[in-house]
Amino acid sequence: MGRLQDKVALVTGAGSGIGRQTALRFAEEGAAVMAVDLVEETAAETASLIAAEGGRALSGRMDVTRATEIEAGVQRTVDELGAVDVVVNNAGITIVGAAHDLEEDDWDKELTINLKSVYLVSKAVWPRMKARGGGSIVSTASIAGLWAIPDDAAYCASKAGVVMLTKCMALDGAKDGIRVNCVCPGFIQTPMIDGYFADQPDPEASRQFAVGLHPLGRLGEPLDIADGFVYLASDEARWVTGTALVVDGGLTSGIWGG
Repeated sequence: MGRLQDKVALVTGAGSGIGRQTALRFAEEGAAVMAVDLVEETAAETASLIAAEGGRALSGRMDVTRATEIEAGVQRTVDELGAVDVVVNNAGITIVGAAHDLEEDDWDKELTINLKSVYLVSKAVWPRMKARGGGSIVSTASIAGLWAIPDDAAYCASKAGVVMLTKCMALDGAKDGIRVNCVCPGFIQTPMIDGYFADQPDPEASRQFAVGLHPLGRLGEPLDIADGFVYLASDEARWVTGTALVVDGGLTSGIWGG
């Protein structure tokens, strides 16, 4: 029996990186998965990978900034897979820039995709989870929600918002049996981090600097975060709610001179 046997999970941003790996791990642990992404083709690829290993998965397009699309995706999950027991709010972007340099549209875009989407998706699944006697909502925050990073104001603000929203929803969900947690990754090897490095004046130097920040000597892999999500979504974490689980290779432990 898998750790998520017979559960149904909706994973946003499931077309690549942490989202794809989380969808795959959930399926390995026995969950049926609805993989959604803004780019429908990448979500379909994730579902195909799950099916190839004998798992059960559906896929679809979801713009996590639009409540009508979210509601349709949640209802389809219930109609075709039977329920929504777990939600992984993973969709996100990063736009490099200090607060005084960012365009207002870029600020709004990042806060909407990274933070408002967590509110919208969680709101959509909430009554379904409550009716079933509970569920688990987990979100991708970041160490950038705990530590400031230069020239990354909107991303840091959005992820700090995810951490606090997680805690607020955990308090509100306790009476309904809805646990709410988030994971705070360090630098993870994903297409998004590749884009972040590419936007720096010296991409390779920025990458090597980032590697050096982690005492364990490497960037994280999507699997490192996916395993954290498996734990938080499973019954092993039945007494865990309101937690921001740091998975960062030791980055935030203190000053590192290795």
